[in-house]
Amino acid sequence: MFNSNVKSAPLQAEMPTRILGKTGERVSVLGLGGSHIGKPDLTRREAIQIIRSALDGGLTFMDNSWDYNDGESEIRLGKALKDGYREKAFVMTKIDGRTKKEASRQINQSLKRLGVDHIDLLQHHEIIRFDDADRIFAEGGAMEALNEARKAGKIRYIGFTGHKDPHVHLYMLGTAKEHAVRFDTVQMPLNVMDAHFRSFQAHVLPVLVREKIGVLGMKSMGSGVLLKSKVLTPIECLHYALSLPTSVVITGIDSMKILEQAFTAARTFQPLTRQQMASLLAKTAKLAKNGEYELFKTSSHFDSTAQNPEWLGEDSSRVKALAGD
Repeated sequence: MFNSNVKSAPLQAEMPTRILGKTGERVSVLGLGGSHIGKPDLTRREAIQIIRSALDGGLTFMDNSWDYNDGESEIRLGKALKDGYREKAFVMTKIDGRTKKEASRQINQSLKRLGVDHIDLLQHHEIIRFDDADRIFAEGGAMEALNEARKAGKIRYIGFTGHKDPHVHLYMLGTAKEHAVRFDTVQMPLNVMDAHFRSFQAHVLPVLVREKIGVLGMKSMGSGVLLKSKVLTPIECLHYALSLPTSVVITGIDSMKILEQAFTAARTFQPLTRQQMASLLAKTAKLAKNGEYELFKTSSHFDSTAQNPEWLGEDSSRVKALAGD
């Protein structure tokens, strides 16, 4: 599937925009990844400069998460949003809590770190296990906290993210439907190698397009691992993901040089033709078939909630009783 209806902006424009699903919000086609902006080898001052330069150039979609770099990523974004920059930004962050209590705590902590009175989009983070959906939608689960936060004006839109398996995404969507919930956005890996292995593009993307849910693509370069294949360039990776029916492609930016790379990708973007897409898929097919370069699918390296299960919140007393604990 590729996006034949995407219209690129004139080359003099800094950053094209798209509509975010049914929300009606117009956001930049590229988003600034929150994990990279909080790296320890990047100073706060440098991070603020990158974020503000991005916003000045029209890159409005700000990705973040409660758990990125022990909260430093949210703190840096919050500092960058001062002095009138909040009005330029569409702020997204994520929480890990699966219980109402833990989710509420993390929402309030994120609001404080970000220094905002509301978050534009809040997403359930790392839906990588089938039981994540069960816990979120259970009585006393995280969905109750998000619904209350939205009613209180603390958040505007709700979505979820994950990187492990498209069938877990489909289960989350199905569980939501059983509870009469329609997500505003879904975030997932979308890259040229994903098309060949446990493909979110093949299995989840058509569902989101049909239901007009905002598509947030991530890992267009697999956190840089795809580039180690030596058959892809950063611009090719970004142009491939932008040619899919994505609302936003989130990319890691940890220097002014990489920010300029993102702007170059946006300025030069023209939707890839079927032939160009096929060519990229052909040259990556053999390399991608076992997920060797998509470590987020095939290893636990990127599974931060598996490494820190306390972030999810405690299982309910009922579960503990049935388990005999």
